[in-house]
Amino acid sequence: MKEHQERVREFMDQNDLGGTTPFRLLDLVSEIGEVVADATKSSDYGESVEEMDIEHDEFGDVLFSLMAVANDLEVDLDEAFEEAMQKYSRRMNEKGDPGSG
Repeated sequence: MKEHQERVREFMDQNDLGGTTPFRLLDLVSEIGEVVADATKSSDYGESVEEMDIEHDEFGDVLFSLMAVANDLEVDLDEAFEEAMQKYSRRMNEKGDPGSG
């Protein structure tokens, strides 16, 4: 993921895509909302899950926005991912469920 994170950083620098971290967080939420909108619309609000169709590029938009936020906050997403996997594995071993509740 480091390579992708660096590509996002370079792209944003080359294209003068400035902005604040709060703006980037709002953009991330907006992109996630587009995934949800595709899912909701295509599945008739969950009534026809087998019909669910989400445009693949929407997932790319979410990743791009997430990487932009991570870059702003100097978060290494490879490390964050590994920490999350360890946390979920520990929870599965301890209680048989990956949830925090």
